[in-house]
Amino acid sequence: MLVGYSHPLYAQSFLNIGIPWELTKCEGWILRRQIPKTSYFDAMACYPLFCCNNWSNLKSDIEDLGEQLVCLSLVADPFGEYDFHYLKQCFKDIVIPFKQHFVMDLNLPSDSYISKHHIRNIKKSLKSIFVENCTEPINHAEEWVSLYQNLITKRQIKGIATFSPLTLCQQLQVPGIVMFRALYDSLTVGINLWYVYGDVAYYHLGALSNIGYDIKASYGLIWSAVEYFSELKLKWINLGGGAGINNEGTDGLTLFKRRWSSGTKTTYFCGRVFQPQIYADINLMTGNQCNNYFPSYRSEEFR
Repeated sequence: MLVGYSHPLYAQSFLNIGIPWELTKCEGWILRRQIPKTSYFDAMACYPLFCCNNWSNLKSDIEDLGEQLVCLSLVADPFGEYDFHYLKQCFKDIVIPFKQHFVMDLNLPSDSYISKHHIRNIKKSLKSIFVENCTEPINHAEEWVSLYQNLITKRQIKGIATFSPLTLCQQLQVPGIVMFRALYDSLTVGINLWYVYGDVAYYHLGALSNIGYDIKASYGLIWSAVEYFSELKLKWINLGGGAGINNEGTDGLTLFKRRWSSGTKTTYFCGRVFQPQIYADINLMTGNQCNNYFPSYRSEEFR
């Protein structure tokens, strides 16, 4: 069943970045992009993760791409059905650990791993807010867009995560979405979005108003989601990783997520060059031969 990050509607929300391209055998999606100042194309997976229904068929799909693309890059779902050796078969050029995603094992009692600091803040938060599980997320699109714009401004978010209002609204209509809304005296002060796929709930995005920050609404929002997903008998919650591309584990978001988690799962950044000579020529033409970014010629793209 196609839901969340594996659904075509999710890929279509990134039309401002590239044209959705279905990998038909594994049932996943990538984004085909023209390489600036050339007649060539490359592709990337949708942000933040590549998910598909049949990982065993991913290798065949990639081989079928042949000379249609110069290269392909993606971050593999840490809950995908693969191992490191298989990823190396699929992506012969780059497979490297990228980020540690903080996870919650819902088979364990939550008080055995959620920090006492967070438990105190959960209780404080829920005294101030009412949390609603919104059955029709699109009905709250205007509030969501406003809150997310506040997040962009407050955290000075740049790059691919600066979703446009259109993208934010489109993502509210993807099957598998779950929205929790925090109300303070009938005022919406925070919203969290999740995608449920299989037995995992993936934290997608969240944003608060200034009042929401003051009353620590994020704690009540996440705890309400934990209770809900536990009732659904899901096995895992994926809270995602820390902030930034070159995350060193010292930012506030990392600390916040670590105090919720029972452990971590590694995500892998994967890259495949299909046309090495053209790839080298484009790097030479652009002058971008960064060894720490793939593809090198796009090293300034999302900064």
